[in-house]
Amino acid sequence: MTRPLVECIPNFSEGRRPEVIQAIVQSIRRAGAVYMLDVSSDADHNRTVVTFAGPPEEVEKAAFVGIKTAAELINMNEHQGVHPRFGAADVIPFVPLRDVKMAECVRIAQRLGERVGNELKIPVYLYEFAATRADRRNLAQIRSPKFQYEQLKDAIQTDPNLTPDFGPAIVGDAGACIIGARKPLIAFNVFLNTDNVEIAQKIARAIRASTGGFAHLKAAGFLVKGRAQVSMNLTDYHQTPLFRVIEAIRREAQRYGVFIESSELIGLAPQAAFIDAAEWYMQLEGFTADQLLEVRIAKAEAEAAQAPLAQEEPPLPQEATSAMINVSSLDQSRRPSAFVEAVAKDKALPGGGSVAALAGALAAALVQMVAGLTVKKPRYAEKHEQMKTIVQRAESLRERLLDNVVRDVDAFRALMETVRLPQDDPERLTLLVQRTFSAAEVPLSVCQQSLEALELSAEVVEHGNENAVSDAVVGAHMAYAAIAGAAFTMKINLIGFEENEQAIAMQEQVNRILRSAQELRDNVLQKAMVRTGLSSS
Repeated sequence: MTRPLVECIPNFSEGRRPEVIQAIVQSIRRAGAVYMLDVSSDADHNRTVVTFAGPPEEVEKAAFVGIKTAAELINMNEHQGVHPRFGAADVIPFVPLRDVKMAECVRIAQRLGERVGNELKIPVYLYEFAATRADRRNLAQIRSPKFQYEQLKDAIQTDPNLTPDFGPAIVGDAGACIIGARKPLIAFNVFLNTDNVEIAQKIARAIRASTGGFAHLKAAGFLVKGRAQVSMNLTDYHQTPLFRVIEAIRREAQRYGVFIESSELIGLAPQAAFIDAAEWYMQLEGFTADQLLEVRIAKAEAEAAQAPLAQEEPPLPQEATSAMINVSSLDQSRRPSAFVEAVAKDKALPGGGSVAALAGALAAALVQMVAGLTVKKPRYAEKHEQMKTIVQRAESLRERLLDNVVRDVDAFRALMETVRLPQDDPERLTLLVQRTFSAAEVPLSVCQQSLEALELSAEVVEHGNENAVSDAVVGAHMAYAAIAGAAFTMKINLIGFEENEQAIAMQEQVNRILRSAQELRDNVLQKAMVRTGLSSS
């Protein structure tokens, strides 16, 4: 069985600072069980298009975190770029990909818009299928080269037509968000062999729907990388094929004595659009997509998966074990020794906090492995959807816990540097308090994430592939060790802050996690004993 899939393609107003782009992308990746499909940045547009997909609830959660991160890191008062924009998280569309109707994407857009408006205090405008007003269905009617952030900032408080769907009628440093639901589109740019941007603008006017050109085509002219660019969105490539638009641009360019130098695809696009273009340019007769090697292979694999033999589980032949790795014979280059050797050195870093985080990451990895082995087996078909979700959650946990391996080192190093400051430094005490809590927050995060890994291990022990129960149990032990070690590390970091309210709250939280972890671990072991036959009750 397949899972419902929704695609989200947020456009962020940042294309020049890699560290900001990376922070936004990482926040999305860690926020939910989603597939990060593509990241495309352009410095002239000063814009990044991110594409990710996943189950509806996970995509909605990840989109909110991406918007929040962008709002924290991007100041629209300092932003300059050739592309029109309203805000830090400028446009956030949702597209139904598989087993999801457009109505569900509309509901996602509405819920997200309400949350962004209420929690982040950012004005939100709904567009396309999610629009609440006819004049907001078309994105170009909301935001345009002549009406963007600077104009909205002044007009939103006085023009009733600009009252947002959600959030305040005040534009702050993060600007506004345009959130919607739409069909797949193709973002496609054509570069001309000239720096005369007026030619690109004239061509855009000639081909776009709003000025009498092709239906389902939006276009504008910009100067990008020293070349005139015709920037386009094809909102329905079935009705207005890509090749037809390119040929129109070619003919219009000839009128001005220029030609197409190159083109580029922004983000992702449906394969069918390019098959159509190849078929038209190559003048293929009787061509079908089934003649593509990759398509034929995928079809054959799908058919094989439905064959009767694929539903059976024959016993594992003894000779098959010869393919398994003999750990004792691994050469040194394949041993995971670098981190262990770093810990073994007579230096403070990396230390116990990082090791606890790594233990949690290994726990999540084992959970992911067991869930993945369950999904592969037809006999567990009724558990496949549950296990696929666990695979995604465990992968996200593993990445976040691995990040905490490094974060623990960085936080402790910063604390030690503060301790070494001169006693008479006026900022020393403030920095000492701040960095002490920063150092304590990392192991607390490890405890929270490892508890989630422990909860997932309980699920795979009970419902996962019975041949991998022992792996799940090891994962549970690793998760508990991570929690116990990280909890002790956090408590050590907070010595001397026993009367501090924040420290008290953190101590209470970690104690609750420890109690839950103890109960969970015992429950996992009991279930594993019964399921493996080591105990009858």
